[in-house]
Amino acid sequence: MAPESEAALDSPPQDSSPQAPELPAVTEEAPREPILTLPAALTAYIVLLAVIHLRVLLPPELENWTIDVFGFIPRRYDSSLLNLQIPGGAGAKVWTFVTYSLLHANLTHIGFNVMWLLPFGSALARRFGAVRFFLFMAVTAAAGALAHLVTHEHAVAPMIGASASVSGAMAAAIRFAFGRGSFLSFTRSDADTAAKVPALPLSRALRDGRVVGFLAVWFGVNIIFGVGAIGVDAETTSVAWQAHIGGFFAGLLLFALFDPVPRMRSDAADASSQDVSDRI
Repeated sequence: MAPESEAALDSPPQDSSPQAPELPAVTEEAPREPILTLPAALTAYIVLLAVIHLRVLLPPELENWTIDVFGFIPRRYDSSLLNLQIPGGAGAKVWTFVTYSLLHANLTHIGFNVMWLLPFGSALARRFGAVRFFLFMAVTAAAGALAHLVTHEHAVAPMIGASASVSGAMAAAIRFAFGRGSFLSFTRSDADTAAKVPALPLSRALRDGRVVGFLAVWFGVNIIFGVGAIGVDAETTSVAWQAHIGGFFAGLLLFALFDPVPRMRSDAADASSQDVSDRI
């Protein structure tokens, strides 16, 4: 008997039943995550800073007027200088505690502040929500202005810059940043979940080596290099690092007043704050 051909051996048995027409396969494409997602409150804050910075397009006389009226000038509060005329009048003694933080000297100044806001401000805005976030930024700005006023009682140079508020946001964020699943954790969750990790009690946070290390680096950088809020006058540009510290302490101490997430119990803090994976 002649052997069957290889093709005949490999071919499947023929099915005489009618075949249903083949339909093209449909695959569901996984949703693409944006490279960088920002909460609406932080986006609005950054846009506000950018729009206000367009004042640099004004004629020099008008731009200087906006700095005098909305910048923070310690000498404005000096009662011994009754004859000193500073633009803005009595109202500027109130609003400049906040409005100075919305002005910046140049693109480098505003860019540096925004750079630090992206991680810390984003987590805080997600946690607080828009109203609490904007109020928190205003309160920390005022705290920074108060610290600058105490240390520069007779200064006539306007202070501008959001660095006091940025410092406050950083201080508030470290209250929960290192917790398991938070945004500086090795076991980080998604952005919204990471922002809602229960915060450590302040007394426990100040005993956490990671928090203490962060504080040491932050204070060292600000005192030595003084990067952030800038005082501007006709001859000099200086760094108002005392305002950073005022905003930072305000953010660290007042965080609990704004935080809507229930506190972590002290007896659970030691176990849950250790960001150690269960993997071998």
